[in-house]
Amino acid sequence: MTIDEFILRRRTVVAGAGAVAAAAALTACSTYGKSESAAAPAPKPATAAAPGPNAAAGQPNPNAITNTADVPVGGGVISGDTVVTQPSAGTFVGLSSVCTHAGCKVADVSGGTINCACHGSKFGLDGSVVNGPATQPLAAKNVHVEGDSVVLG
Repeated sequence: MTIDEFILRRRTVVAGAGAVAAAAALTACSTYGKSESAAAPAPKPATAAAPGPNAAAGQPNPNAITNTADVPVGGGVISGDTVVTQPSAGTFVGLSSVCTHAGCKVADVSGGTINCACHGSKFGLDGSVVNGPATQPLAAKNVHVEGDSVVLG
């Protein structure tokens, strides 16, 4: 099993699991030289909503990529190939976990930025570039809230 397969099987990676994310970032560095040249569209924030059709009362949502309670306000979590941030209370943003500089997976979300350990790029909680060498924002992913879960789509 590769580290990427391991990460995809994880439902939620909390900020304290930086070692696993760092290992994924180092593994992803083998794609050096690959970058996205087109600017990504701005992410569409999701806001807390009533439970959706897949969220049974008291049951975990099988489509969840993370729980809303696991995403700190002013921070975020990495779950597989998605970064979920909460720039302000109740607003959730989905982004690709692949750095636009060289294709590495970002390592963590801390200090109000999404951080790539490969070459030091930093992204805002909306995916915008805060510090290079990346010049393009992280790609947006549509997410929405169902009950206490954040789901893709």
